Amino acid sequence: MRNVKLEAWKEKVLTNYLDGIRLIKIPASRKKRLVVLRWLVRKFEKEVTYTEHQVNEIIPHHHSDYATLRRELIGYQLMERENGFYWR
Repeated sequence: MRNVKLEAWKEKVLTNYLDGIRLIKIPASRKKRLVVLRWLVRKFEKEVTYTEHQVNEIIPHHHSDYATLRRELIGYQLMERENGFYWR
């Protein structure tokens, strides 16, 4: 039952912060931000290495502040970075 409530809450967060595939704004709440970042990281394929330029091309399709979101993906350990390359 708890998982059902948690999933419903996550869906509500995404509904409140997304307009289609666009992020309306970056949530201030850490818990809500993590939900949004987990949604965003799924735009990157697992086991694929991306250049910073490629990351900077993908994120703006979803929100204009690609630098903040790129840092947040690294900070929340949803992606890793080394020598200008990024991966999940």
